[in-house]
Amino acid sequence: MSRSLRELREWTRSYEGRKIVRFTLTSVVSTLTSETVILVTYGLRIIPGEIQATVFGNLVAMVPAYHLNRRWAWGKRGRSRWVGEVMPFLAMSLTGSLVALGGATYARHVVHAHHWSHLVNTGLVGGTNIASFGVFWVLKMLLFNRIFRPVETQA
Repeated sequence: MSRSLRELREWTRSYEGRKIVRFTLTSVVSTLTSETVILVTYGLRIIPGEIQATVFGNLVAMVPAYHLNRRWAWGKRGRSRWVGEVMPFLAMSLTGSLVALGGATYARHVVHAHHWSHLVNTGLVGGTNIASFGVFWVLKMLLFNRIFRPVETQA
């Protein structure tokens, strides 16, 4: 095993490494949850609108995302603090949902401009949701990296 892989493996066993890995896995679970809900509700025409299905899927995914992040990634127990935990989580989740709403609006435009099968349209709606969250994930990491960068020491 190379040195860098060994260091990465050791880092994932550290407190910070475990937290980041668990946060990332929680994001994967959340994305799969929203994607499944969107594909099922839109694909089966339970929710006929692209935007409504996307909003519903992302709202449903917020519940497991909050609990997995809180309990598993950060190891918090007991009652949630509304101001210190719930509100910041909702703010970030709703911001991500707004980005996904932009993708859903684009998907709606494409769906109504073309006469493709509903299966193709469903794939487009699901794909734009994943792409939107990918863009949001990168933007969030760039923002966090800028906000939480270490203070440079003067030589």
